[in-house]
Amino acid sequence: MSPVAFKLPGDPDTTVAAALYVPEGDRNLDALFVFAHGAGAGHFHPFMSSYASALAARGITVVTFNFPYMEKKRRTPDRAPVLEDAFRRAVTSAVEHRHVKTSKLFIGGKSMGGRMATHLGAYQDKWPAVPRPSGIIAFGYPLSPPRGKRTGDRVAHLKALTIPTLIVQGTRDPFGGPDEVKDALADASPAPPIEVFAVEGGDHSFGVLKSSGRDQNLVHAEIQDAVAAWIERVPGTGK
Repeated sequence: MSPVAFKLPGDPDTTVAAALYVPEGDRNLDALFVFAHGAGAGHFHPFMSSYASALAARGITVVTFNFPYMEKKRRTPDRAPVLEDAFRRAVTSAVEHRHVKTSKLFIGGKSMGGRMATHLGAYQDKWPAVPRPSGIIAFGYPLSPPRGKRTGDRVAHLKALTIPTLIVQGTRDPFGGPDEVKDALADASPAPPIEVFAVEGGDHSFGVLKSSGRDQNLVHAEIQDAVAAWIERVPGTGK
């Protein structure tokens, strides 16, 4: 499956690359997933392109994109407001793309990209012109830095979410495992509509140890099947 390259509109400092993955074959879940990359790699990283292709093969239209700092080949991510603005523009461009014909919108990403998606979901009043997402998907939510002190509050906005959210988390993730994510949300009232899908033995990118005897390709396929099934279950917003 070859993605269709395009550019997200913006000024010369913020125009960035994007790619569209369109479902092939008979299966079509009538859903668009705008998929953001993590802090250390762009939207054509093997994790990003393989998951985008796999989800498209399962009937989901996927758009990936670069954040501005990645486009400029800088190592340090932009500050959160810049990342959020770029994400909002990516969503707007994806929804309006001439090859996108879907009624359900999902936003999400890998690690930092997933965290930014939850920011957008928690503060929808900042982007009223864009359709309300039907759901959010975070692959490896970065709850806290490995072997480091937690910087900033990465939980409060999760507790404020009202949009169905799926967090896919490896049990060996050094940024926090599934139980740690659940514990961080345990005192939320009312409980946010967050489902945590645990990847047994998975690290931050869901890699499993060879000693586990598990086939790595099957692990990723199980995750992709679970995500597609979740997307299919989540109702549209009606907007």
